[in-house]
Amino acid sequence: MQVIKTEIPDVLILKPTLFGDDRGFFMESFNKLTWLEKTGVDVDFVQDNHSRSTKGVLRGLHYQIKHAQGKLVRVVSGQVFDVAVDLRKSSATFGKWVGVTLSEENRLQFWVPPGFAHGFMVLSEQADFLYKATDYYAPEFDRSIIWNDSELNISWPLGITPELSAKDSDALPFSEAEVYP
Repeated sequence: MQVIKTEIPDVLILKPTLFGDDRGFFMESFNKLTWLEKTGVDVDFVQDNHSRSTKGVLRGLHYQIKHAQGKLVRVVSGQVFDVAVDLRKSSATFGKWVGVTLSEENRLQFWVPPGFAHGFMVLSEQADFLYKATDYYAPEFDRSIIWNDSELNISWPLGITPELSAKDSDALPFSEAEVYP
């Protein structure tokens, strides 16, 4: 596994080692010992999630104000643009974001630590998105920031009109969002 640093030091892009030939491929999508050795991040994943969405669906920017979840995300079918936004008020990168394209072809993974909002937009006709979470879903602490907040100024891919849930359409601007200390 190769670890690729981003502009926000705690957010990582991971490139798994792939073993393949004309029959197909094999890769370890997660190995706790390798993860700890390569990232230095000691995590305990407690929940795996799988979502399927169609082109233009934008999910996010989501986070839990209590029971913050770290997420290791990847795409097994299709392609998405994935974003992490630093919501830690004490961080030097507070309010900054990092984005990466994840796809079945590049097999990249994206580590979104606790204390970050997370969202993604589907670029392909359909995408299957998998993620491991470090804490359980707690709907009472679930929060959303509007995807097109002018202060965050996220560079979402052009030419795709996002399809949003009611929750994401009604999300708060960054300036009004609850954040972490």
